[in-house]
Amino acid sequence: MTCPPPRPRPAWRTGVGVATAALIAVPAYAAFAQTRPASADARTAADGYLREPVTPFDTEPAVADLDPGLRAAVQQATADARADGVAIMVNSGWRSGRYQQQLLDEAIASYGPAEADRRVNGPDRSTHVTGRAVDIGPPEADRWLQRHGAAYGLCQVYANEIWHFELTTRPGRPCPPQLPDASAD
Repeated sequence: MTCPPPRPRPAWRTGVGVATAALIAVPAYAAFAQTRPASADARTAADGYLREPVTPFDTEPAVADLDPGLRAAVQQATADARADGVAIMVNSGWRSGRYQQQLLDEAIASYGPAEADRRVNGPDRSTHVTGRAVDIGPPEADRWLQRHGAAYGLCQVYANEIWHFELTTRPGRPCPPQLPDASAD
């Protein structure tokens, strides 16, 4: 006795699934996009947005509005790193609450709420909004600060963000253990 051949699946079922997903997702995204007025765009220098990395000696609000102790520590580390042939640049520093909220909203739209929580703090929890955090680059600068940052009080805070540094210890003391990500903050 032989088994009957498998029943063919209608090809239209796949097309119906894709079409249904599009019918649900596109209007949901359109509704989300319409809730953000154009004036909500906080990608301005006044909100701390940097078009490109700048030196820690720059006068842009992203650097100028950092906590003075943090700014001084990063500037000293930059001068010392230069002697080792490493250029430290600021990719992001102080941010307005409006800009931080925009970053969170974009992360939620891209990754969903749970993953966004691991990647971006809201304005009420972000140390960027208070001027107590700085994102450094390029990667060789991050590695230099990972090795030498504690001498200036600068520590990598999140294990998943090699670029994010804060003053979390006294200069010369060891850094505290890293948090796994922003959700643990």
